[in-house]
Amino acid sequence: MIRYGILGFGHHGERRLAPAFEHTQRSQLAGIWRRSQERARENAEHFHIPNVFASPEELCASSAIDAVFVASPDALHCEHTLLALRNGKAVLCEKPLAMSAAEAVRMANAARAANRAFGVAQNFRYNLSIERMRARVAEGAIGTPVFASAHFCFVSRNSPRTWINDGSMACGGPIGDVGIHAIDALRFLLQQEVLAVSTLARGREPQLPSSARELEESAAITLEFSLGVLASIHVSFRAQYRTLIEVVGEDGVLTAESGLTVDRPVTIVHHAGGKVLDQEVLSNSDAYSRMLDAFSAAVEGTSTFASTGEDGVQNQRVLDAAFRSWHSGCRERIR
Repeated sequence: MIRYGILGFGHHGERRLAPAFEHTQRSQLAGIWRRSQERARENAEHFHIPNVFASPEELCASSAIDAVFVASPDALHCEHTLLALRNGKAVLCEKPLAMSAAEAVRMANAARAANRAFGVAQNFRYNLSIERMRARVAEGAIGTPVFASAHFCFVSRNSPRTWINDGSMACGGPIGDVGIHAIDALRFLLQQEVLAVSTLARGREPQLPSSARELEESAAITLEFSLGVLASIHVSFRAQYRTLIEVVGEDGVLTAESGLTVDRPVTIVHHAGGKVLDQEVLSNSDAYSRMLDAFSAAVEGTSTFASTGEDGVQNQRVLDAAFRSWHSGCRERIR
């Protein structure tokens, strides 16, 4: 049983992570830290968490913790990951991995030097809908892929994660927050790498202070993949909630409305020639629990984790290029 400590136990911890631990087989939520100690104690009582730590340093140094789940705001990911690694802990870090690819590389190098498991919490790699679409594409069900699409939109105005609207704490607006899920899902599903990115985005009004990162509110991103697939990603903090994954091949199309959703059943539709060939209904409700147990297996050395630190670095390079393209107005290659 791998004992986890969560750094930055906030809304995501309350809504997703703590409930997911209740359904794991080899993972235990053993401790938390959040800035409000009062809220942390309330959380610990509600979710029966044995330890509340006064600081990130105390959590990372504790012998009661085997692995640290970094769920703090984006700007703290690098600092908290390096702290955990210095204390000999395995690290599972929320997405996006860092504020830049340079930070992500530093984190991955530190994990390699410490010889500790390091993964990114890309839970959608453990969505049954994405796994099934990946298998269908790989087996040639729609022929050679030509186009792919991923949409992820929600209204952020009243989000309990208030920091996602703070350019000093968040790695961009919806591009970094949910666009990273779309990028990673397409890389995983297609089993191809992104070579270049083009971005159109609409900035927010009023503009943030010059000392903070400018945040976009909506964006359309085009990805050029290594084996020729062209993909479009639409993300927004203004549009009503929607997720979609679609792959168009030479011989057919796979579509999953709500394909990146964990709260309701997902229907994968296979159609070709104007006809529906088949449909399959799947649930992604156990994705977080499956992800946690998969990382525990990696910590134990009995299995590999689907979203490694190196995957996180590659995703971050795509993010960096997406932001460069927005500001340059040009197609940007992945560095």
